Amino acid sequence: MKRLIKNFMNYVKIDTQSDPYSDTVPSTVKQKNLSNLLLKELKDLGVDSFIDDKGYVYGKLPSNVNHNVTPIGFVAHVDTSPDAPGKNVNPQIITDYDGSDIRLNSAITMNANNSPSLKKVIGEDIIVTDGNTLLGADDKAGVAEIMELVHVILEENRPHGDIYICFTPDEEIGRGADHFNYDYFKADFAYTLDGSQVGEIEYENFNAASARLTFIGKSIHPGSAKNQMINSMHLAMEFHQMLPVFENPAYTEKYEGFNHLSEINGEVEKTVANYIIRNHDKLLFNKQKDTFKEIEKYLNKKYGYKAVKLVIKDSYYNMYEIIKDHMHIVEVARKAIENSGLTPITMPIRGGTDGARLTFEGLPCPNLGTGCYNFHGRMEFASINQMEKAVEIALEIVKIICENK
Repeated sequence: MKRLIKNFMNYVKIDTQSDPYSDTVPSTVKQKNLSNLLLKELKDLGVDSFIDDKGYVYGKLPSNVNHNVTPIGFVAHVDTSPDAPGKNVNPQIITDYDGSDIRLNSAITMNANNSPSLKKVIGEDIIVTDGNTLLGADDKAGVAEIMELVHVILEENRPHGDIYICFTPDEEIGRGADHFNYDYFKADFAYTLDGSQVGEIEYENFNAASARLTFIGKSIHPGSAKNQMINSMHLAMEFHQMLPVFENPAYTEKYEGFNHLSEINGEVEKTVANYIIRNHDKLLFNKQKDTFKEIEKYLNKKYGYKAVKLVIKDSYYNMYEIIKDHMHIVEVARKAIENSGLTPITMPIRGGTDGARLTFEGLPCPNLGTGCYNFHGRMEFASINQMEKAVEIALEIVKIICENK
């Protein structure tokens, strides 16, 4: 088995799920199990590297050429999504996938109907789950590809300028850039390897916010509840029904924004609901947030007390607002993709990456495809062929930058 895939298979078996309800950094200590392994592997390669107390792993390959070269970076995250089970991952390799149904277990079968992305990997070798967990290709594929990039550069003594790498924790819960060390990471720009289809170059993402709603009801015995009981769960349902129906993510695509009810828990007296708010357009994004505020105000007036409490927090913004003034970074990636024999795919990210925050904090950072699909679920899978091509593209980026004297 090739080193890239061997490492990837090893990485996905390490449970690194992050926890949005934790106040620690990283949010789960187990993320450091992978981070410490990566540090050891980097040190074994002779890379100047370290891990900080927050769980961030940093490394640097100093320039090995005599001319000035723009310093660049590559970033991936070690944590996996809490949206599906992530413990005891059991990856399975299917060689020369022929387009037929894939039976993961007795309850789950993948096919072109429930997983249209399978059409993109016919004839390729793919890695799937056993249906009991996610795979963790988001973003351990990116981690493995960056590690392979480092291996190849050092083994073949390829010419390069300063190359910085970073493996972040807690990206899946929106905190991956919270403690990024810009004093160490002196790249002029970087790329996150955190996308899907290989050949993708993404530099537009959602503006994002979280909304936490607390509904306060009035409880009384149901036998004497007439004109007295106010059920907080009913308040939550009333609020949700007042949101625009077609801003449900199940009805949106491409540049269309959405309001997603991600979690709700409650009883008669108190219900808490969490939403994520997304839109590429800043004006529409602000309008969606205003709608939440208007409904809160209306319901509190209707019921005559503080029945609804809303807290909205912005998470990240559309990196295009910055990248548009640094399009040479995108052009380098496009050229690298073309040099690798592929046609570049430019599309908006219907989500976010560490790169969004990094870009707004002064490190322009588009996102590249890793060759993996169906993130955050049990039908997540990776294409071995595309992962190998992703490494080739990253190496080509290094080459282009080094030759651009």
